Amino acid sequence: MTHYFIQAFIYLLAAVIAVPLAKRFGLGSVLGYLVAGVVIGPTLGLVGHETDTIQHFAEFGVVMMLFLVGMELDPRSLWAMRVRLLGLGGLQVALSAAAGGLIGWILGLAWQTSLVVGLILALSSTAIVLQTLNEKGLTGTEGGRSAFSILLFQDMAVIPILALIPLLAISGIDAGAGQSGHDVDLVSSMPGWAHALVVVGAIGLVIGAGYFLGPWLFRFVVGSGLREVFTAAALMLVIGIAALMSLVNLSPALGAFLAGVVLANSEFKHELEANIEPFKGLLLGLFFMTVGAGINFDVLASEWWVVVVLGLGVIAVKAAVLIALAFAFGIRGSNGWLLTLSLAQAGEFGFVLLTYSRQNSVIGAELGELLSLVVAFSMFVTPLLFIVFDKVVLPRYRANKQTREADEFDEQSPVIVAGAGRFGQIVCRLLRANDVPLVALDLELSQIENARRINIKSFFGDASRSDLLDRAGIDKARLLVVAIDDLERAVQMVQHVKRFHPNVWVLARAFDRGHGYRLREAGADDVVSETYHSALELGSHALTALGTHPLRAKQLAWSFVQKEDLHDAELFEAWKEIEGGQRFSRRYGELFRRLEEALSKAMNEQEGEPQKEDVPLWTAPLEAMEPEARTAYESKRSADSND
Repeated sequence: MTHYFIQAFIYLLAAVIAVPLAKRFGLGSVLGYLVAGVVIGPTLGLVGHETDTIQHFAEFGVVMMLFLVGMELDPRSLWAMRVRLLGLGGLQVALSAAAGGLIGWILGLAWQTSLVVGLILALSSTAIVLQTLNEKGLTGTEGGRSAFSILLFQDMAVIPILALIPLLAISGIDAGAGQSGHDVDLVSSMPGWAHALVVVGAIGLVIGAGYFLGPWLFRFVVGSGLREVFTAAALMLVIGIAALMSLVNLSPALGAFLAGVVLANSEFKHELEANIEPFKGLLLGLFFMTVGAGINFDVLASEWWVVVVLGLGVIAVKAAVLIALAFAFGIRGSNGWLLTLSLAQAGEFGFVLLTYSRQNSVIGAELGELLSLVVAFSMFVTPLLFIVFDKVVLPRYRANKQTREADEFDEQSPVIVAGAGRFGQIVCRLLRANDVPLVALDLELSQIENARRINIKSFFGDASRSDLLDRAGIDKARLLVVAIDDLERAVQMVQHVKRFHPNVWVLARAFDRGHGYRLREAGADDVVSETYHSALELGSHALTALGTHPLRAKQLAWSFVQKEDLHDAELFEAWKEIEGGQRFSRRYGELFRRLEEALSKAMNEQEGEPQKEDVPLWTAPLEAMEPEARTAYESKRSADSND
């Protein structure tokens, strides 16, 4: 028992250290897990022979992930994405497998082995790609959606690949250790037609049981009122499906995916996701660590150049296929590169299919071990490809956008809104509703088109370019609203405008407190956090939901804002003493604690409904007034002071 505790501690310690470091350096959690596995396995030798056993257990994380992916879809969604699912995904698998098989045949492999190797290497890493796309917020992009369609087809393609492999057995192949097989297998001794019937029956059982018995089971469990029993039922469902699929030599992950699709419209969907998500994350991390820990450095040391050449060759061939498909399906610009770089690797199913191919005498032991290293190498390279996308592709794509001809301005307005996205459009709509003439600028053509559809005067162009601001009429403008989603460009724009056009009132959108301080330091006249007021509004609703009178909740929110404003200047000055504005200093931390204490005290002191005299009077800033209004205001203030 002590041995298991020590091993568990080693894996967890490696993950706790490596993953945050990898995230901090922008490498992503997947590469962190892989590096952690290499360190505790081949490098330090802290884990050894048990890695293969743990990997079989950790593969269940992939099963859970595909169950959750399936729950995000429903049959109508699958039908809606049929063109890219079947067209883009089908062509990617077919062309990549054909290219890989042809290269294997040219290198002297039997045609059966070449075909299976091509099919195995055609599959990409669902776990790495989906997790990385989620972490980087790229799932909603056209490239992310296209990558998901291809991954979905690849996961479904595992069924026919598994069915095909036994038919391609080659006599005399030395499978070595791969012959271990499953502990229990119901179909190995069956004739082909019986095997096919059992497979169809198993799939039908999963779909039928998920549709008819699943809701009944969860209603029964919910009736107990015990959350842990619901968690047990969710795990039982996924484990049971995985066991059934394994008994008939099918992919447990694909069976879980089908069950997820069946339950996509269930009223228990969100509860299932919440219960399974933590197990999925831990097991996926463990899976990646075992991949790193299981690398055979003896083979790698003796044939490292073969592994590197084959790994880079796999990436190059798949990238060429993906580039061609991206062009054919109209996936342009950075989205095309995202699709190409994210799917150019081999995937975790490669390890499963390689073992299965060795069991069925299609791939020999020596070739299987070499290909395992190639698959692992390509998976190691994938997070680096995402870094290339972030650091090389996106900047060049933005630079290309910036060198394009901006739209010609047919008129100038007193208000310029830089950024016509989800934030800037709301500002534009409010100003337009009050008959305020404005001009909106954005680098995303889709945002410009959306704004024009609702009659907001908008133009394509980079508002951070001084020449474009000049053409937009910054010299005559009274107000500039900075609502772009690039933190650095927003700060640079404010600096430029306040330096060369100091009379322009600058309102800037901040992403967080630190960014807001940087904008203020750059000279912005007014800074608003994009989440601050919406969070306050939601917080006041939360107080109301807990029994606080709505008017008192509003008063509490208003008092919160007032106290924040009172301490804001002190916090800003303390922040300027911190290098780069990124880390807490002792003084800043002390001031923040004082703010929290003042907030708590103010909340406890508030009683009754807000009175009229509680709301401070407001006057427009002089810079924002019309000349006539400014003169009248100054005259009135002078008269009041004389009185």
